Amino acid sequence: MPEPAEMSGPEVAKTPGGNSAPGKEGKEPVANGHAENEANPFAEYMWMENEEEYNRQVEEELLEQEFLERCFQEMLDEEDQDWFIPARDLPSGVGQIQQQLNGLSVNDCSTEDIVRKSSLNPEAKEFVPGVKY
Repeated sequence: MPEPAEMSGPEVAKTPGGNSAPGKEGKEPVANGHAENEANPFAEYMWMENEEEYNRQVEEELLEQEFLERCFQEMLDEEDQDWFIPARDLPSGVGQIQQQLNGLSVNDCSTEDIVRKSSLNPEAKEFVPGVKY
């Protein structure tokens, strides 16, 4: 059986020393409704003893949760700012230029035609920056 200090309201009513009927088990009730030799006449109210501590703990948990949500939202906002989104980040005229660029295509010339028309020397040495010939 739990100690009187650990009992809450409904448990106390079921115990012999709790809120039992007057005169039961040969004990006469005193003015407050409890027997004189009862261990703790306030056992049913002991759960309230730590109510302030419990409220403080719950409030801390709620504040911590709110803080984490704010941090997460800030992180998402920063991430959105860091990403380059053309529709948002480019001026309006750039969209027209982009459409024009999308319409451009490369001529389908064969490589043989390009080589034949080229004025470059195919026998020339390979260019290496910083090396003098």
